[in-house]
Amino acid sequence: MIAATTTYLKAELKRGGMTYAQIAEKLKDHGFHKETENSIKAKLKRGTFTATFFLATLKALGKYGIRLEDI
Repeated sequence: MIAATTTYLKAELKRGGMTYAQIAEKLKDHGFHKETENSIKAKLKRGTFTATFFLATLKALGKYGIRLEDI
C-alpha cells in the first residue's frame, strides 16, 4: 500500500503541474511549515509519510475527494 500511495501522490503532483517547491509552499497553509522541496522529495523517494501529510498534499493540490480504488 505504501508504494501505491507514493505513486498516486506523484501522479497527482504531475497532473496538477506542481513542483515539489510549489507544493512545499502550499503545504505551509495547511500547517506543514517545515516542509521543503528536498524534504518532500525524500519522503516520496522513501515512500514514508503520514496520512496527514498525504491528505494535506491532496488538499493543497485542490483535491477534495479520493476513492480508495484509485490508490
